[in-house]
Amino acid sequence: RVCVDVCFSDFSEQFSGLSSPIAAESFNYKKFFEMVGLKKKSPEDVKKVFHILDKDRSGFIEEEELKFVLKGFTPDGRDLSDKETKALLAAGDKDGDGKIGAD
Repeated sequence: RVCVDVCFSDFSEQFSGLSSPIAAESFNYKKFFEMVGLKKKSPEDVKKVFHILDKDRSGFIEEEELKFVLKGFTPDGRDLSDKETKALLAAGDKDGDGKIGAD
């Protein structure tokens, strides 16, 4: 359990309705954002989640860090496929540099 005032386990409640692990190639980042309620979180909470995902503390979330995002939300989480990871990265990469910044 990783916590920085915002815990992944807090979000895992939204995943409790899943009866089985998310199947390969079925990840939908729009539904994921909706399920974890990031749009409803304060900017401060979103930044805290960002810092949890930024494993190497580079100030950016890179493709390799995104690949493992589901494991932080549910014990049955799996690695995202390359295709799913690239789609999630593209959704968050506002300046096209291949990584997601904190802003």
